[in-house]
Amino acid sequence: MQSHGSGRIRGILLIDSAMNRPLLALSIAVLLLSACATTPHSTQPARATIPEGSRATLALLESTDVHSNIRSYDYYQLAEDPSLGFERLATLVREARKQYPHSLLFDAGDTIQGTALADYQALVKPVGCDEELAMYRAMDALGYDGGTIGNHEFNYGLPFLAQVTKNPMNVDGVPARKCSGPHYPLVLSNVFSARDGQPIYAPYGWVDAKVRYRTAEGADGEGDVRVGLLGFTPPPILQWDKLNLEGKVTTKGLVEAAREYLPELRAQNTDLVVAISHGGIDASPYSDHMENANWYLAQEPGIDALLLGHSHAAFPDPGNAKSRFANMPGVDNERGFVHGKPAVMGSFWGKGLGVIELALVRRDGRWQIDPAATHSEVRSIKRADGSFVEPDAEIARLVDDAHQATIRYVSTPIGDSDFAMTSYFADIGEVTALQPVNSAQRDYVERYVAENLPQYADVPVLSAAAPFKGGFGGANDYTDIAAGPLAIRNAADLYLYPNTLMAVKIDGAGVKAWLEHAAGRFNRIDPKNPAPQELVNRKYVGYNFDVLQGDLSYEIDVTQPQGARIRNLRHRGKPVTDTQPFIVVTNNYRASGGGRFPGLDGSNIVVSAPDANRDVLIEWVKQRKHLMRARDGADRSWRFTPVRTAGPVEFVSAAGKLGVAEAAGLKGIRQVRENGDGKATYAIDLAAAR
Repeated sequence: MQSHGSGRIRGILLIDSAMNRPLLALSIAVLLLSACATTPHSTQPARATIPEGSRATLALLESTDVHSNIRSYDYYQLAEDPSLGFERLATLVREARKQYPHSLLFDAGDTIQGTALADYQALVKPVGCDEELAMYRAMDALGYDGGTIGNHEFNYGLPFLAQVTKNPMNVDGVPARKCSGPHYPLVLSNVFSARDGQPIYAPYGWVDAKVRYRTAEGADGEGDVRVGLLGFTPPPILQWDKLNLEGKVTTKGLVEAAREYLPELRAQNTDLVVAISHGGIDASPYSDHMENANWYLAQEPGIDALLLGHSHAAFPDPGNAKSRFANMPGVDNERGFVHGKPAVMGSFWGKGLGVIELALVRRDGRWQIDPAATHSEVRSIKRADGSFVEPDAEIARLVDDAHQATIRYVSTPIGDSDFAMTSYFADIGEVTALQPVNSAQRDYVERYVAENLPQYADVPVLSAAAPFKGGFGGANDYTDIAAGPLAIRNAADLYLYPNTLMAVKIDGAGVKAWLEHAAGRFNRIDPKNPAPQELVNRKYVGYNFDVLQGDLSYEIDVTQPQGARIRNLRHRGKPVTDTQPFIVVTNNYRASGGGRFPGLDGSNIVVSAPDANRDVLIEWVKQRKHLMRARDGADRSWRFTPVRTAGPVEFVSAAGKLGVAEAAGLKGIRQVRENGDGKATYAIDLAAAR
């Protein structure tokens, strides 16, 4: 690990999974050599006396939600994408270290999953025990000081996670071995082994950093600051990754876990405690399974600063009136504070670096934060003039082997198509990027039922798919597969996540409730309002906008409140009754409760396949060989209920794509204006929705 003059791990409590005893790692070198001392008590080094009133500056630097976007590269388009990438984030880190001689660098999780490269190293050609993940090789080049585990770290299963993070876990089904992994420690305070109740990672740790200070009299000196670390992941991982985690681990709420470990951490003579929390900020009522509980965590005495993530957003985001944090009580979206504690969330996919400039003052024998002189910011890899920072060349060199192997893999041919598959207008009814997924899933389950579940032979099979790429990440964040040859990369573009296929048995009322929940994707439109109205609810994520297909038709009436929008729900032309049985194909995330869809909690699963949804799609395309629009991309199962509006109804998509909508048979759409960022505002005439 490269030194950057900021500090090293001097002590971190580890749990010996075989003996359930604390181990004390006295330095990062000791951690790397696995030569941990076996004393249960820390040995406190002598610390020089620093005069009261002295002041110093320490910067906390944060990456989060990188999702294995190491290179500025789109494996689905086989093209460079300068708008993202850890290799450019690395440039920001090096620039920040020049500005701040004393800094610490942390990662807030969702690190090892998210690209075709990540899937290749986890699922296609898994790395061996002696091989470090490409993502961690890149991070080691920057010398991280610590990190935590995000929810997507669990997607590949606990054995893989334990291996690549060199972290033996006393968990059922996880081999007790020490493999290659990141050269920085990981802390996780709220996930525990179901076998013995012990944390599966070190629940806390600390870093001793050097700082230059100036006394009240103007004299300069150098001293230590001890920064304690807690780490948190969203408790709903037990739902989202039920297949991987059920019966193996348990979780605690963020507040409960913090209260358990803060006294122990404070007893280690820490000056400050930083919560590295893979979660966002939510002021709704607290629960111990809350996904984004940091509004409450920030109120805990003993937490001094927060490094956040998970929400794929920037915090603070000053001047952005549409920021989800702009008007939240107790939240300062200008300077980056939550209940008076400095906090930062450094964007996602390597697009930004979180920076907290901590102004420290010496009081009562320890360093404390001076809030008035402290601030947070997110530094973007996109410059003010629209250009992007240059990538760090060392990062590309370190991961070139995995990068090239991934390109070769995703270029494997599987078939061809006579139509383009896109998600530019999936919110308006275009199904070219959804129907192949639904057709493949439905075909798989219909065959499975015929062979294995004769009791369901007469139950109709529907399938649910959502547009995973809906523009959230920018103008390039859409599926756009040209007509012609199809390769594995195209299937991976249609289905981004390493989910496994599942099917649930529900009734007609359940189908309607499913669709009502999905219709939360839209704002309520007032037909009498002459002002422009935004159609798409930006707070409702696109991957929860499930479209159901399989001889099904329905309307979405956006003039009605959520929960009362689905009209004319029919199956094979006949009205769906509340008691009519259906099997709906989906994925393990949705079937186990992900997205909080009504009636989906894991209790009604009838098919739990060993196959990934993406692999099911790949095999389907191989068997189909030639995809045709009329058969494979034109089944519009839903439409908006026609209504005349006094003013325009608008939505945003990539600029210059009106021809895509017209080719899909969508009516009443026009481009209003380009937005200057590769996107455009479109208007839809809901009266022409049919």
